[in-house]
Amino acid sequence: MKASVLNLKGEVVEEIELPEVFNEEFRPDLIKKAVLSIQSHRRQPYGPNPLSGVNYAWENWGPGHGYARVPRWKLGLRSVVVPQAVGGREAHPPKVQKKWEEKINKKEMRKALRSAISATAIEELVRSRNHVFEGKLPKVVVDDFEALTKTKDVVAVLKAIGVYSDLERAKERKRQRSGVGKMRGRRYVAKKSVLIVVGENKGIMNSAKSLPGVDVVLAKDLNVEMLAPGCHAGRLVVWTKSALKAVGERLC
Repeated sequence: MKASVLNLKGEVVEEIELPEVFNEEFRPDLIKKAVLSIQSHRRQPYGPNPLSGVNYAWENWGPGHGYARVPRWKLGLRSVVVPQAVGGREAHPPKVQKKWEEKINKKEMRKALRSAISATAIEELVRSRNHVFEGKLPKVVVDDFEALTKTKDVVAVLKAIGVYSDLERAKERKRQRSGVGKMRGRRYVAKKSVLIVVGENKGIMNSAKSLPGVDVVLAKDLNVEMLAPGCHAGRLVVWTKSALKAVGERLC
């Protein structure tokens, strides 16, 4: 399987052989399992104080009062402590001891990563994620792309290789979140756009980080969640030539 390498003006400069990882079979089941495992490690344990609903001065009135024999607050009539009474504790509250991490075998994670990478070259999968682009996949550019230090230069290259329309799609679909999340530091919801994978950061990470929906990652740090946001494989990816070589050496 071959791919065309584009220069910063969008012109084909050479043809290269893609790494063997691009021939991996598509396994959406493994990709979903890997993404959920990665996300589970970010879950924050939560739960009430262990003494919540229990730390009361209470007494049982016993028979002869015309009231149910349940623990009652000493300063009133209210029932406390027992979960079956109004005003009692919660029966089975969440516990901070719970293990949220979902385990996955190393070989499964590796195969999921290989499968997610190969999915980025399948046009039907990429278009099914509503990405907008022109030309053939995968998009491979020369290593000079990694040294761009100005956002306008990055935009010019993305326009030249035919993927800038996807950034406009992501920008248009940015919206305000519904619900209380607006008060918790996540007021806006935005769509994922292009993922730029580079072999070395020579300035591209700072110059591209402000573009709508765009993520930039080193080839050595690439993971399944970046390639398949929301467990759906087929993200639009722009590779540099050195990034493809690094991925091939890492996974082949």
